Amino acid sequence: MILLASFLVVVMLVGAVAACIFRDLISAVIAAALVSLIAAILFYFLQAPDVAMAEAAIGAALTAAIFIIAISRTKRHEQ
Repeated sequence: MILLASFLVVVMLVGAVAACIFRDLISAVIAAALVSLIAAILFYFLQAPDVAMAEAAIGAALTAAIFIIAISRTKRHEQ
């Protein structure tokens, strides 16, 4: 269990750094959604399924969808 949680934390950190480094905004939003999804998985492992469901629904899905819709209505790449 500790090994899996440690792996998820490392993947979460890599995703957070990737979200900061990516220049394409859609890629950055997907990386941020991945971080939120991994946080939801960690909450589930910590015996907090209600918090995990809220994090997955709001943090990963809804926020990412709103950002993707907003970005799709603007220019995606720097000029």
